[in-house]
Amino acid sequence: MTLLAHLYFFANLQVRSIFFLRLFLCRIGLCPSEILIEIFLFPFQLTHFLFTIFIGGSQLVFLLHERMEQEIVDLGHEIERQERMDAMEREMAAPTATPITEKPDNKKKDEKTGRASDAYKKAFWDQVRAKDGVSYEVRNMLSEGTDSEGGYLVPDEFEKTLIQALEEDGVVRNLAHVFTTSNGLHKIPIVTTKGVANWIDEGAAYGESDDVFGAEQIDAHKVGTIIKVSEELLNDSAFDLEAYFQSEFARRIGNKEEEAFLIGDGSKKPTGILNATGGADIGVTAGSATAITADELIDLYYSLKSPYRKNAVWLMNDSTVAAIRKLKDSNGQYLWQPALREKEYDTILGKRVITSPYAPEIAAGAKTVMFGDFSYYWIGDRQGVSFKRLNERYADLGQVGFLASKRVDGKLILPEAIKVLQMKAGTTAAKA
Repeated sequence: MTLLAHLYFFANLQVRSIFFLRLFLCRIGLCPSEILIEIFLFPFQLTHFLFTIFIGGSQLVFLLHERMEQEIVDLGHEIERQERMDAMEREMAAPTATPITEKPDNKKKDEKTGRASDAYKKAFWDQVRAKDGVSYEVRNMLSEGTDSEGGYLVPDEFEKTLIQALEEDGVVRNLAHVFTTSNGLHKIPIVTTKGVANWIDEGAAYGESDDVFGAEQIDAHKVGTIIKVSEELLNDSAFDLEAYFQSEFARRIGNKEEEAFLIGDGSKKPTGILNATGGADIGVTAGSATAITADELIDLYYSLKSPYRKNAVWLMNDSTVAAIRKLKDSNGQYLWQPALREKEYDTILGKRVITSPYAPEIAAGAKTVMFGDFSYYWIGDRQGVSFKRLNERYADLGQVGFLASKRVDGKLILPEAIKVLQMKAGTTAAKA
């Protein structure tokens, strides 16, 4: 390209020089012929012509190349746009659900098994309402929940609602540590004596002080009731039989449990918090058989070790609360502090007060006030609540009976976690 440029420049210069030379010779009368000039200029004109064609062709090639590049870019953009359109069409054409390959089934699929399944639940309530005995299909479905006494275990969902109702109605159950066991025996390891550290002289031997371990055993005591329902209510589909069983079971079983958790003697029933054996420790003995003083409540408060006071509550009978509400400290301030807002608790010495109708009333020798951390009272529910239908027992009354039972046990695993105030034995009254 550089060589051609130099030749082009040289040819132009020579042509211009020849024209000027011809003009000069013509003026002095020596003008050469036209043919001679053309022959002399032909090489230079040819060079000029060829270079002009080359330059023009190069520009044309450049323009064509640039146009081709632009067309390639435009074509790439078109391809990308088309690919986006194709992807969008594929997405719009894709199925939104699993294709139907068989006859539609509107029934809800039951993924649960055993007593948790909907089929078991339906079969259970079908046999409860059955008029003429239980069909083979229903008995077959209920075979998974047959207990050892010929009854049927309630569905899992219903059992959970029963236990929840017991917790809502039961004071002790709501405060205690509750667990579920699959068998009737559960051993709980506890530390009966804790080891201590000692000061040691230089070079002296370390003294031995090991923890002493024991075990508390949670058994499974049976508690039950008979719930009678008229035949008319059983045949009435509008009657919510499930809700009725739930409320009656919670009320009857819950009351019996609550009584045993407080004053049960451990014989075929739970060991109560106030039982002489295995129950709470005596923190204070009142100076009177019929009255409680403010100082005695303060003494009871501090008789409980500080680690247990963190989550401690007061538990007593309503009649005991009525007497305590009148007590004042040495500064004339009431020990009782009422709740400031709804759903809050009344307090004594900053700790909430809870009442139970099964806590003993003020009487000679009675353990009337409990203070401590009730989470150390353990309640073991054996899995499975049983219902058994009695078709003939109350037939003459137009009723059908249902035996409802469950197994449970309760025990205070650390007696020092709860302290009680025991009234003075005898009948001599002492003023607060």
